[in-house]
Amino acid sequence: MARWFKITLMTVTCLVGMCCQPAEEVSARSMVQVKGSDTLINLVQKLAEVYMQKNPGKVVAVTGGGSGTGIAALINGRCDIANSSRLIKDKEVAQARDRKIDPKRVVVAIDGLCVVTNSKNPVDKLTMDQLGKIFRGETKNWKEVGGENRPITLYGRQSNSGTYDFFMEFVLKGDYSPKMNQMNGNAQIVEAIKQDLSGIGYVGVGYVRSAKGINIVKVAVKAGGYFATPMNQQDVDTGKYPLVRPLQQYVNGMPKPMVRDFLAFELSPEGQEIVKQQGFFAIQPEYASLNKKLGL
Repeated sequence: MARWFKITLMTVTCLVGMCCQPAEEVSARSMVQVKGSDTLINLVQKLAEVYMQKNPGKVVAVTGGGSGTGIAALINGRCDIANSSRLIKDKEVAQARDRKIDPKRVVVAIDGLCVVTNSKNPVDKLTMDQLGKIFRGETKNWKEVGGENRPITLYGRQSNSGTYDFFMEFVLKGDYSPKMNQMNGNAQIVEAIKQDLSGIGYVGVGYVRSAKGINIVKVAVKAGGYFATPMNQQDVDTGKYPLVRPLQQYVNGMPKPMVRDFLAFELSPEGQEIVKQQGFFAIQPEYASLNKKLGL
């Protein structure tokens, strides 16, 4: 009995000691902390789940908050990997270097960002120019783009989202309409548009492959051009679909062994098969070459 009590007391003491230490110190020793993009969160959570099943004792904790939140956490030393659906900004790189952080980019998947409408909306094709006018608030009624006489309701992401930034830069080339509903995540946008005949929004391709009640709009670069779809692998691979983007993770310099091991799994044939199972596209050769610079 005395020996049992002694062992139990030692165990409790160790646990209490860990709880009293800074989270960053415990994290550095026992787990990989991943934070950021909502577009990536479901995919990386699945990758982490399979990785941990294959590697008992290793822990990968994945949380969201948006690309900007993830990059800020990396800069502040509060995560090991920042999920991001956009490229890191120059000002963020400067902030990182001020804190002796050296952000390095790893591309883990490819996304065909989808424009979605309610399944009862007859408009199934739009040009980039039409999309820009819609989300800037210049086109206000569906009849202006060949639809019914119905006001357009806009759904987008919050400003800390990489998808928000990507769509603004590549589609709007200006500011969003102040009337756009800013949603917390891709899933919220999909659910809102299912209920709104007037709705239009944008979400990562991994959130629409099995979704019902929505249309995935075909997009052309210009009037009279080819209307491409992110549902077609060839349209994505050839660049005919104009809203293709890499999904990346940022790490601090050359990653430590635990981080490197998880990244290597994500990029392995098994990891890339999970990427496809989750509705995204495997990385292309140009990004594989980029990843090799980090020894991955």
